[in-house]
Amino acid sequence: MTDKPIGKILFKVAIVSDTHVNEKEDFSASPYPANAEANPRARHVFSQVNQIAPALTIHLGDMVNPVPELPSYAAAADNFHTIAKDLESPIHLVPGNHDIGDKPVKWMPAGMVNADFIALYRKHFGKDYYAVTHGNCHFVIINSPLLNSGDPAEAEQAAWLEDTLARHQHDRVFVFSHYPPYISDPHEPGSYDNIEEPARSWFLDLLRRYKPEALFSAHVHNFWYDRIGETDYYITPSTCFVRHDYSEMYRIDGGDQKGRNDAAKLGFLTLDIREHGHVAHYHRSYGATLAPGDGPAQPVAPRPHVKTAALPHVFVDMRHGWAEELVVAPSGAVDEFRRKRARNDYPLMALWEMGLPGLRVPIQDLADPRIRRRMELLTRLGHRFQVYLYGMPDEGERKLLADHAPLLDRLELVLNWEEIGDLAPDIAALKSETGVTISLSRVNRKDGAKHTGSRFNHLISHGFTLGETDELERFFQSHPGLVDGAQFTIPRSLSPWDTARSLAAFRDQTGQSPVLYVKSTEASPAETFDDEIANARRFAETVMAGLGFGLDVVLDTMDDADRGYFTRTGLVDRRFNPRLAGELISAIALQTAGGGWNAAPGDVPVLEREGRRLWVADAAEASEGDWICPRSGLPGAPGDKPDTAVILRTAPA
Repeated sequence: MTDKPIGKILFKVAIVSDTHVNEKEDFSASPYPANAEANPRARHVFSQVNQIAPALTIHLGDMVNPVPELPSYAAAADNFHTIAKDLESPIHLVPGNHDIGDKPVKWMPAGMVNADFIALYRKHFGKDYYAVTHGNCHFVIINSPLLNSGDPAEAEQAAWLEDTLARHQHDRVFVFSHYPPYISDPHEPGSYDNIEEPARSWFLDLLRRYKPEALFSAHVHNFWYDRIGETDYYITPSTCFVRHDYSEMYRIDGGDQKGRNDAAKLGFLTLDIREHGHVAHYHRSYGATLAPGDGPAQPVAPRPHVKTAALPHVFVDMRHGWAEELVVAPSGAVDEFRRKRARNDYPLMALWEMGLPGLRVPIQDLADPRIRRRMELLTRLGHRFQVYLYGMPDEGERKLLADHAPLLDRLELVLNWEEIGDLAPDIAALKSETGVTISLSRVNRKDGAKHTGSRFNHLISHGFTLGETDELERFFQSHPGLVDGAQFTIPRSLSPWDTARSLAAFRDQTGQSPVLYVKSTEASPAETFDDEIANARRFAETVMAGLGFGLDVVLDTMDDADRGYFTRTGLVDRRFNPRLAGELISAIALQTAGGGWNAAPGDVPVLEREGRRLWVADAAEASEGDWICPRSGLPGAPGDKPDTAVILRTAPA
């Protein structure tokens, strides 16, 4: 089953959250400088929203920073309306805890939602729960701080929500709640960040019963994605600051303002409503600001999404955990009495905005029920998984592969080649039992080089080389139908483009499907490869080789390897924020969406389609013709000066 959208875009919805507008410009009662930027950051985002021209804008709550009990609340509300009046689309507001009072949580000093706070909210912002309709879609907004409060308004809202969802259960419905029902696990303990029981189960049961298309929540100022029954579930970042207690998710220092000003994680969403299904695009604002009267804001960087503009032949080796749950320590700020567990979904966000559908993962991911569920969710969105293991699978692994074969695009078997003849019957049985596509890889050649000069290489190597194609061809001829292909590996010194051309010829000759694994490193584990520009070029050449020759390729580095062996930069840094390489891949994905691109004649990595050519160039070539900036994702004009060292060039063939 797939959840990929079908048909044209009917209209767009902008989704903004947690602006935390202050009562004064460039001032906040918060001790963090990022909070003082709230007003100009909101102004900048609203200006970018206008560029997208949505049919409507929905604000997921915490419009203001001062809570209702403070005398500064009214001034902040006025400032919010002043900033929001520049929006060219109608805006619909969701009450957040800063706007209407905290959910029932007695250990927090802020006031809890009550009748007076609800009346104050309605005076300044309007209805606290309601629904709006646009086209054939219904947008349902709830007052989530009210849940579990016991206030009479809670029962009134509950009856209204059940009735609304029941009446529209056969229509397209999107639900908006400031508080998320949960962060990573529907059974997680209650915390400052989620809806507690019993309201959580009641709310989740409603969603499972009536199957709205999506639920959008906020409050936690970070990104998560899950699925509740048939409902896509998104938790959205803030325009103003990051909840930096969740910086525990990254194995790196906290960063600017101890993680609160991790500006690459600030921004907003655009919801593309298609004829069938939707796409939620995330736009990074990088904390950019706009002063009163200034504008417009810098253009929104267009990015692909794996649902609609995926690079069809590209996989990434997910060496670090990509669905890892980490423990967030009690901070003494918003939680103090228990640890929280949180899954890091920023690798997923990065994959989406680079248009990268393929993940190479070890069989241990398939064996872990929690991660396997993530694989199931992502497969529905169009992701593909290459699962690898060393040696033949044991009895439990064989059953695992058979039970979950639909999750595998292919199985990469890494074997000792000297034993391949003896293993052939077992491989045939495995393929018959599981039905999976099998690609062979070899490990630790007996005749492989173990020395570099006077140094001993105590290292693992895997994958075939071009020098072994004749041997492989003989094996395929003597074992027809045994496997479906083989994986080849090249070091940094070899060209992905040239190798892919040779492997395309091998494919045409043998009928087998080769996979090209491209390393960013050479033989020495102590050597560092942190030339971000050179690495970006190599990643881009690999992607273009996959597209140009119709060959599956594997990039060896998702996020930086900044410690241990073979250190190098990746597509994203250790906070999973984009590097130049990731931005370049994103631009290629956007430009090649729709397919039909082939390798142009010649030895230089160039793609062509219908009289157009595409290639990576130095910034100096910007003066020679049409080009695209990887950072902005936008076309530049001849003579414009790029702000990146490499660009994407386009020209007539």
